[in-house]
Amino acid sequence: MTTPSAGYSTLGSVAALIAQTLHSYDCDPAPLFKAAGIKLEQTSGDGIRYPVESMQQLWRMAVEASADPCFGFVAGEQLQPAALHGLGFSWLASDTLRDALQRLVRFSRLISTAANIELEDSADATKLLLMPPAGVKDFVHASIDAGLTGFLHMCRITAGNELNPSRVTLNRNKPECAKKIEAFFRCPVQYDADNYSLCFSKQLLDAPLVNANHELARINDQAVIDYLARFDRDSITMQVRSSIIERLHDGTPNQETIADSLHVSLRSLQRMLNKEETNYKTLLESTRQELALHYIRETYRSLGEITYLLGFSEPSNFTRAFKRWTGKTPAEYREHG
Repeated sequence: MTTPSAGYSTLGSVAALIAQTLHSYDCDPAPLFKAAGIKLEQTSGDGIRYPVESMQQLWRMAVEASADPCFGFVAGEQLQPAALHGLGFSWLASDTLRDALQRLVRFSRLISTAANIELEDSADATKLLLMPPAGVKDFVHASIDAGLTGFLHMCRITAGNELNPSRVTLNRNKPECAKKIEAFFRCPVQYDADNYSLCFSKQLLDAPLVNANHELARINDQAVIDYLARFDRDSITMQVRSSIIERLHDGTPNQETIADSLHVSLRSLQRMLNKEETNYKTLLESTRQELALHYIRETYRSLGEITYLLGFSEPSNFTRAFKRWTGKTPAEYREHG
């Protein structure tokens, strides 16, 4: 597995996407890849990753070589599910676009460990926010252009090409190729905004998808979790999530138990989680919630079994927690979704 020993890394298939896009401009990617220190012949393997700094250099040179300020948008339009490995396939099998985008946020480190993606709800809409990569100086706008375009392209693959956001914001100046951008998004586009975002109506995001497949989504989620566990050993968040899942069926694991399983002191665990801007209570809650939504859709499981699998001592405790997460009881959610 090609993983830098320190710093941030990006999935090799992103480099493959850049090469594919360069070819569409009749540009030879080989000299650019060599200058960036990226092996053109090693971009599609399951474990191939490259330093974010090298990838940013490659994006910069690709924009210059193509002489197209819209290079990133063009690259994003060519994104295919397989390029995102298990995340791409679980996206396609999601119940709703909201489920798919929540997976994107949860597993964004698969694409890049510097990814900075959030979902933000308002009264009647939901924004997918892409912020500048965490800890990366002088990032190239084309890399986020590609992300924003690619994620909308994935939404259209999943829910139909007629799908449009209600608004798009871009944290960049309006380029000469603006008409090309606006033709793709098919909605109002705001330039020089405070952030990059896709804004969707809640009704659109929560509509059931015809190709939803709970079991297929779960299997591919697990494939992503396993992948992250293999390469992302520096992330204490991923290690804690994994340890929680392993121990939930024995009851609610406490922090001391998790710290012991990871061979660190309780104080060290708390300090490391704080460094990743989270804490044990948040991870336990979010892990239980994610598992609960998976289990409740597996109709062969009784509510008693789910209570046990999530480490709750009583069904009533599970019911209260589930209603806090979803606004519905487990039985109501199972019946009406």
